[in-house]
Amino acid sequence: MKLASKHYKSNNLTFIIRSAEEKDAASLSKIRLQIDGETENMDREKGEGFLDEAAFKGVIAADSAANNSLFLIVETAGGRLVGFSRCEGGILKRTSHRAEFGVCVLKEFWGYGIGSLLLKNSIEWADSIPLKKLSLHVLETNHKAVSLYTKHGFEIEGILKNDKRLADGQFYSTIVMGRYHNTNRC
Repeated sequence: MKLASKHYKSNNLTFIIRSAEEKDAASLSKIRLQIDGETENMDREKGEGFLDEAAFKGVIAADSAANNSLFLIVETAGGRLVGFSRCEGGILKRTSHRAEFGVCVLKEFWGYGIGSLLLKNSIEWADSIPLKKLSLHVLETNHKAVSLYTKHGFEIEGILKNDKRLADGQFYSTIVMGRYHNTNRC
């Protein structure tokens, strides 16, 4: 699905949040690889699960065609891609009412509110179509993200204990969070 472009300014940085397009595929491949090497908050280490330009073109095409998926990118006024988020909707009837949310921002652009704006745009989109549920996974040590998600209506649904082994050799848990929209849940 596509979303109209929105312009923002934060701490002297001007940027646009818009739907990903095929022309973004090469840049997305590069920044995803860079982000994976900048933080342990992602599921992958740098180079794992690599998606090349062609793979990103496929993801963008599939998300653009789906009614319950959204792929957003953040582009600076200079045309540089600095982050992205994705809501991947379920393809099966029993899961088509929900989407899994994830966000990536280059470390040099942390502190501009980009992740928060990607989340807000995704929530607005999800509520407008309407999806019944957005879900996500977050590393237990990423307190800032847990706080952000809680602030925006996400609830902790569970803990996946000892789910990730990080560079320090220690195991860490993953927090499973969900946000519901106008639904009767048991």
